[in-house]
Amino acid sequence: MEAEKKQKAPKKNRWKGLQAEFKKVIWPDKQTLVKQTVAVVSITAVVGVLIAVIDSGVLQLLNLLIK
Repeated sequence: MEAEKKQKAPKKNRWKGLQAEFKKVIWPDKQTLVKQTVAVVSITAVVGVLIAVIDSGVLQLLNLLIK
């Protein structure tokens, strides 16, 4: 029981460690953030449309085979 208590780090050290890690983060500027957001949304939309087209094509093919 004593050994388990010694292994756990105090909450203060965890909080200080978290703060130290957040200080190391290099946050992007607004222009970079906007460009990356537009890229992610665009790629997501294109992939979504591609999946919908493939799904529709497979569905039509299966309907032809079943009938």
